[in-house]
Amino acid sequence: MKAEKVIFRDVKQTKFFIILLAAIFCSVVSFGQNQDADKTLSPYFLVKGENPKEDKLPLKSTSAEVDIAGVIADVRINQVYTNEGPNPIEAIYVFPASTNAAVYAMEMKIGDRTIIAKIQEKKKARKNYEKALKQGKRASLLEQKRPNVFQMNVGNIQPGDEVTVTLKYTELLVPEAGTYSFVYPTVVGPRFSYENGETKNYDQPPYQSEGELPYYEFDLAVKISAGLPIQSIVSPTHMVEVRYNGTDKAVINLDDAEVYGGNRDFILNYQLAGKQIQSGLLLYEHKDEKFFLMMVQPPKQVGNNDIPPREYIFIVDVSGSMHGFPIETSKTLMRNLVINLRPTDKFNVLLFAGTSGWLSPESVYATPENIENAIFFIDRQHGGGSTMLLPAMEKALKLPRADESLSRSFVIVTDGYVNVEKEAFDLIRYNANQTNTFAFGIGSGVNRYIIEGLAHVGGGEPAIITKPAEAAEKAGKFRNYISNPVLTQINVDFGDFDVYDVEPVSIPDVLAERPVIIYGKYKGQPGGEVTLTGYSGERRHKVTVNTENVVPDKANSAIRYLWARKRIQLLDDYRRLRSGEEKEILELGLKYNLLTEYTSFVAIDKERIKGSEGEMQTVKQPVPLPKGVTNYAVGCEMEIVAIDDVDCDLSENTLHYKMSTVKRNREPKETSEMRIVFMSDIDSNVKKQLDKELKKKIEILKLTCSIENKTLLRILITKDGKVKISQLASLNNEETEDCINEQVLTWDFSQYKINRRQHIEIKF
Repeated sequence: MKAEKVIFRDVKQTKFFIILLAAIFCSVVSFGQNQDADKTLSPYFLVKGENPKEDKLPLKSTSAEVDIAGVIADVRINQVYTNEGPNPIEAIYVFPASTNAAVYAMEMKIGDRTIIAKIQEKKKARKNYEKALKQGKRASLLEQKRPNVFQMNVGNIQPGDEVTVTLKYTELLVPEAGTYSFVYPTVVGPRFSYENGETKNYDQPPYQSEGELPYYEFDLAVKISAGLPIQSIVSPTHMVEVRYNGTDKAVINLDDAEVYGGNRDFILNYQLAGKQIQSGLLLYEHKDEKFFLMMVQPPKQVGNNDIPPREYIFIVDVSGSMHGFPIETSKTLMRNLVINLRPTDKFNVLLFAGTSGWLSPESVYATPENIENAIFFIDRQHGGGSTMLLPAMEKALKLPRADESLSRSFVIVTDGYVNVEKEAFDLIRYNANQTNTFAFGIGSGVNRYIIEGLAHVGGGEPAIITKPAEAAEKAGKFRNYISNPVLTQINVDFGDFDVYDVEPVSIPDVLAERPVIIYGKYKGQPGGEVTLTGYSGERRHKVTVNTENVVPDKANSAIRYLWARKRIQLLDDYRRLRSGEEKEILELGLKYNLLTEYTSFVAIDKERIKGSEGEMQTVKQPVPLPKGVTNYAVGCEMEIVAIDDVDCDLSENTLHYKMSTVKRNREPKETSEMRIVFMSDIDSNVKKQLDKELKKKIEILKLTCSIENKTLLRILITKDGKVKISQLASLNNEETEDCINEQVLTWDFSQYKINRRQHIEIKF
């Protein structure tokens, strides 16, 4: 067969086709409302049953009110839970927040009663929450599962109850090249866990199927008081309405069409007149502590013709969660990055999923021929398998240097759907003298914690690409960013300003037009000048900030939380390297009323519900897959490079498989099995009719298109019965595949009463 020659031409191409085979054998639809489902190593889809008592979804809406004053954003999140069923329930909802968020308050409202949450040690808070539930009291618990992933438990929600939980956080907005960006994460993407050579369970929320709108409503409003004239406001992710109040104030609301827009991060970008940025010194006093925040604007980007040759190692994620839009965006990004390298630069490409593979055994010069080979190498990828980031990074560090004089940089391209953040940070930190590290996050709901953390510990800056159109622009910004450092060899002299607990203790090179930010505490009264010096190109740069005319302001109270959050981030980065950080993080969380890995917020109603000591039904709130992420993100874990046998377990509507190493040139086993999976809720009678009709059409399709090999067909049927989308994963030749697509798009199911659009997967 022609396909055989393509599939098994060499080992590198075999790796690519294993990803394709994963799509064929990995059609995952499962549900996790029981203990068995919770044990799965991957996230699970929610399949709504036919029992209305079990179909009630407690989270009805989530909204955010954002107040931006100068460079500080204060965010208030409201989550509304209701119980429309006949029994008491406990709702569990896993949701994201900004990586830099300092969560400092929570309250629970039931009817006309408001209960203020208390910050407690994590185990104590959990114990008090569970005790309250046993006592028949309504209670809520907010825990940090990961630095940017939180879990809300709301227990003893009685039939007919409506409970509103409000949490508050603050964060610093850091402009780049004169543009401020506020990001509100909306949904937690799936995480693949791999630790110490073994897959590990991670407490995932249930996921809806790809393309489905969230079951809950989403709303957001932003108020900006910039202090300087606002030049422009735009959201690249959502439709918004902007109203100005004078030159320096504005109100931004979501368009009515975005009521179910909680399947992708909300991003708001704005610029001040002349691309100015807020810089200077802010002070705040609280009891016996005094805090400062200093922002210093760097010089403009400078040219430098004496840049030494460099080596770039591109580490690119081609796992299952990258299937579709993310990997296509990655290809666009990589083409832009590789094509624009200088001939004196060297580069290499390492693709990783369950395993990893090099473009070349050693880095090559950026010649036209090598660039063409790299583009072909990247373009063959389709996405499949698990996300083995850590082994890939370790492999990259072991790549021999052809020339010790070259400056090496890692460029990691991934959606970050892993839970080995700290291990990856440690690996980069321990080897910071060997490489600079830059990270590109690809997708509409990336794991920003690992993207930002990798860049942070590696002395670089993160970049997030939420749609393909941004790839070329972000690639261009990255090239400019790394080629001409804005400010190097930075030193700060505080003079007579008596400061302590300053973060950062040393300032890395500034590689973009971003301000230098310094947090800390001070004693006595401000006095004298703070002097910042460094090199901009070949010239010495100097900035002075006069502290004597600056007075503390109660409006700057967020500085206290921001300083503590920064301190906690630093301690958390080093927690795995030094003992004792856990205790200090706990103490900081309790002292400054902050949510941390070791502290939680708990709110307990004083009123006891009569007769409520019985069993509660626990409902895990399903969340949408981030927009553009396919079902493969929650699919099988692929561990090796070649296929010998497939072990399928179809119990609990879940298809798992294992792969083992084999001889090359061996075809997968043939089977006459046909399996049809409906991924959306549908009337059982209509489902039977459609199932029967689809089987007939597939048999005709087999004959019409001469299908010989296993094929996975994914279609979307609209309410009017038309097939709108046809996606194919197969080992058939191009002619056969064209025939399949052409025939499928003519199918008509309008005679059936389809109440909602249907995502269907067919394996034959």
